[in-house]
Amino acid sequence: MRALLSVYEKDGIVDFGRGLVDLGYEIIASGGTSRELAAHGVAHMSVEDVTGFAEMLDGRVKTLHPKVHAGILADRSKPQHLLDIESLGIETIDIVACNLYPFAGSPSIETIDVGGPSMIRAAGKNHTFVSVLVDSNDYEPVLKALAEGGSVDYETRRALAAKAFDHLSRYDRLISLWLGGKQEDALALDDEIAPVLMKKSSLRYGENPHQDGALYTRVGRPSWFESMVRHSGMELSYLNLFDADAAWRLVHELGDSPSAAIIKHANPCGVATSTVDISQAYSRAFECDPISAFGGIIALNRPVDMHLAQEMASNPKADVVIAPSYEDGVIEFLSKKRKNTRFLTGEPPEVPALQFRSIGDAILVQAPDTFVTTKEQWKVVTTAQPDPSRWEEIEMAWKVCAKTSSNAIVIVSEGAAIGIGAGQQNRLDSSRIAIAKAKEKVVGSVAASDAFFPFPDGMLTLAEAGVSIIISPGGSINDASVIEAANDAGVVLIFTGERHFRH
Repeated sequence: MRALLSVYEKDGIVDFGRGLVDLGYEIIASGGTSRELAAHGVAHMSVEDVTGFAEMLDGRVKTLHPKVHAGILADRSKPQHLLDIESLGIETIDIVACNLYPFAGSPSIETIDVGGPSMIRAAGKNHTFVSVLVDSNDYEPVLKALAEGGSVDYETRRALAAKAFDHLSRYDRLISLWLGGKQEDALALDDEIAPVLMKKSSLRYGENPHQDGALYTRVGRPSWFESMVRHSGMELSYLNLFDADAAWRLVHELGDSPSAAIIKHANPCGVATSTVDISQAYSRAFECDPISAFGGIIALNRPVDMHLAQEMASNPKADVVIAPSYEDGVIEFLSKKRKNTRFLTGEPPEVPALQFRSIGDAILVQAPDTFVTTKEQWKVVTTAQPDPSRWEEIEMAWKVCAKTSSNAIVIVSEGAAIGIGAGQQNRLDSSRIAIAKAKEKVVGSVAASDAFFPFPDGMLTLAEAGVSIIISPGGSINDASVIEAANDAGVVLIFTGERHFRH
């Protein structure tokens, strides 16, 4: 009985090799694997001992030899195969353990593995007789099966082969993307899209406790989740991450001023910037909707200092807080006050190449929703004009509204959201909800709508409540009547020409 071991990642390989030797296997090992086994006193032969041919071309050719591949591929049920290899002094190989050069971590011509995939493919094809292992987690179960029954059963060999071919397909896909120049660029909406996803972590549960969940990242694409660190608190759930991503992206849309965003069920319930410090930004964000802020996600674009930590501790708990960093002692202080709250850090979020959403077992794919127009391209369509000092508020209202579920109305005053109406089936109801939350602060405020007003009623509801400036995409067949009503009401109406539906 023979086993061929040729692994780049050496975790567990010494114990696996030693276990095979104890079970009576002869070990063949290539290059670095041979050196690892030798260093730990595991008896084995090198590939060169078997082939009689030294590796060449800086290691590009090591295992590509008939004495290796014939030993793997021989069909034991065919007498002629056995006669052929016997006549050439070739022995069968029953186990192949192999993993590949780390192409994903450092893509280059030299990290494109050739010999490894060839051995894996050969062993996978001949899984009726050969066990192929590409995952070190399978070493112990295979040793146990061999020790208890003398062999690995067919169903296990088939499952191992399936895992091996899946491993190869993902590896080859990465090479294809890299050679095509797409690894770091946005994938086009091609006839076939095959992003490679790698599991980063299991989650406490999915959207609900009875649903399993996990976080995957796209190999070859940057993701702020790769840099995310949980410093304390419970394990993260699906919704924690979903809302943390929404909060983290929103707070990074708000510019360079100290900013805070509070998210609940993927929608902002508090957003503010400050000309003073991050504590003021957080305080003003919290004031928008203190009830909804309970159990929400807080994102901050400045480090959390002790002053802010004490303010957070005096308010209802958040499920997640994410910030660039925490000053010394802050995590310890907050963890005692809020033992279940997750305190995260992470790098600024990337713009995704594509957005994916499942509908059953089908996938909708689109380019990300980014801001494609600027205030220089927007049109003031009313007689009344905005005071130049109000443009920061106007832009803020527009940015927050674009990150709010449709139909969305966001009311902003003095650098803070004061009323948010989200996710309603009609724009009039969203307007009423936003006004109700803004209360008396609505007078003189700025309101944003994520899509056009199909009729004047929603716009007039805002104007009658005291909103003085309204920004929306425009584009309705009734734009003329909406503009006329805005002029009659004496409000400023701005059209961006850019819709931001969000579902």
